[in-house]
Amino acid sequence: MSAPRPALAPPAAHRPRALSRRHAVRLTTAAALGTAAFPFILRSAPAPANAPGHVIGEPTADKVGQQILASGGNAIDAIVAAALAAAVAAPNQTGIGGYGMSATIALAGGRQIVSIDGNSTAPAALRADSFKPGPDGNVPGRVNQTGWLATGVPGVLAGLHLALEKFGTRPFSELLQPAIAIARNGYPWPKGLADLIAQQKIFATDPGSRKLYFADGKPLAAGALFKNPELAELLTALAKANSIEPFYRGDIAQRIAEGFQKNGGLVTAQDLAAHRARIVEPLTLTWGAHTIHTAPLTAGGLTVLQILRAMHALEWDKLPAGLARTHARLEAARLAWRDRLTLLGDPHFGKIPVARLLSADYARESADQITAAIKAGKPLAHAVTPRPQNGTISLSAADKLGNFVALTLTHGEGFGARVTVEGLGLTLGHGMSRFDTDPAHPNAPGPGKRPLHNMVPTIVTRDGAPVLAIGGRGGRKIPNALLEVLTHYVVLGRPLPAAMSAPRLHTEGTTAVSFEKSWPAAETDALSKLGYKVSAAASANLSAVALTPDGLIKAQR
Repeated sequence: MSAPRPALAPPAAHRPRALSRRHAVRLTTAAALGTAAFPFILRSAPAPANAPGHVIGEPTADKVGQQILASGGNAIDAIVAAALAAAVAAPNQTGIGGYGMSATIALAGGRQIVSIDGNSTAPAALRADSFKPGPDGNVPGRVNQTGWLATGVPGVLAGLHLALEKFGTRPFSELLQPAIAIARNGYPWPKGLADLIAQQKIFATDPGSRKLYFADGKPLAAGALFKNPELAELLTALAKANSIEPFYRGDIAQRIAEGFQKNGGLVTAQDLAAHRARIVEPLTLTWGAHTIHTAPLTAGGLTVLQILRAMHALEWDKLPAGLARTHARLEAARLAWRDRLTLLGDPHFGKIPVARLLSADYARESADQITAAIKAGKPLAHAVTPRPQNGTISLSAADKLGNFVALTLTHGEGFGARVTVEGLGLTLGHGMSRFDTDPAHPNAPGPGKRPLHNMVPTIVTRDGAPVLAIGGRGGRKIPNALLEVLTHYVVLGRPLPAAMSAPRLHTEGTTAVSFEKSWPAAETDALSKLGYKVSAAASANLSAVALTPDGLIKAQR
């Protein structure tokens, strides 16, 4: 699917002045001081009457994005610059070498709505049994989780560049400047990252990571000034080219491929050259006046829509508030997660039953099973294997031109594969960890395949016009957290701050279910008596921008 580049900004003669390099340095150096901690409390605020829009999701990124909006850029310009800055300022969560990026974009008041697939691709040498578990059920050496075999072709840059090329108004070279400034000037190294580097032996044994994250033979201390001059040079080269071509098909690509070859990885120059991000059609679901538009496979949006379809078939909003609704929504989620973890994978490499999973017939079938389980007073019985997955940065943006963007980018777990290309300061994500280790699974690894991931960037429209951009960070907790907010915002018609503040539950299909501490104890106690393994745990962190009758607001929790 291709799309013409729309005219989304005022004529050049009327645009405010672009962000200067000096301003970028001053802005981002100051902003980077706030990247270490990120509170899981609701942050909500309206846009001032004269504000050009909102960007929210990560402290440094927020400031960079707002400055791009203030200088006349549109929401796509702002969120790309914000993402590039975050990729340098929060290296544990994502990076320029991060494995994946996913976005959903509504243009010019909903005139066009698309998703961007910026997921990693597996190298040509990867096979279905490359990560075959040993007798103990674990992959020997956890080579699918950390190290050079755990990383495929980085997808973040390709996805960001495609979004900007098709829908932005500013040069790529300009939007790279804040990220370059952060890498060159540095920022105080957070204690949490210092502790993580010290605890994981791979950082000391990988030459590139040791050079980047150590000083005088020891892990970089908390509070020390962290700089990445080699990454600054890489980004400067991309800015001079005003392109990502050197990264995927030029001299930088060759150096990346040499790093893989030297360290026993599989990615080659040919793998990098073959990689492309792509524009894809979002999956949609309509509930009343609202339509949800979310990123398709290999993103996580299918699971969220499948749960909502089952809830619609149950007439969930008409059920009595309290235990009845909670039990029904929990079982709808368990069924969808069972299907997610057993049936889903890259649709370009096998027949994935997307249409059936989102069909009215399947929703009705699921609703009947859920109703029977509720009447029987017990959980549905099925076997799935949960697996913790964390990490990620999620950004949401909107501008006064009617553009809305939800964008997520990730390394995977903290620092991804925890290896770094020497001479480039490029830490790599571990996208290959998102494949299933069973060679017969639809999500098994394979040459050129894209792994199933948890990013769910979503746009909600009302009567055809975008009113909400939302996404999250938190690994496998993202789809369920997003479901909770959409349930309150779309299904129950509550305002965004209330929807974001509402307590959330999490399940991955087993009888284990976690609730935020604010969930009513009477309900969690009742579910425990029905046979669920109930625990208390935090949810994913979501960021959102919404249009209200009073203008744009932003919220994060």
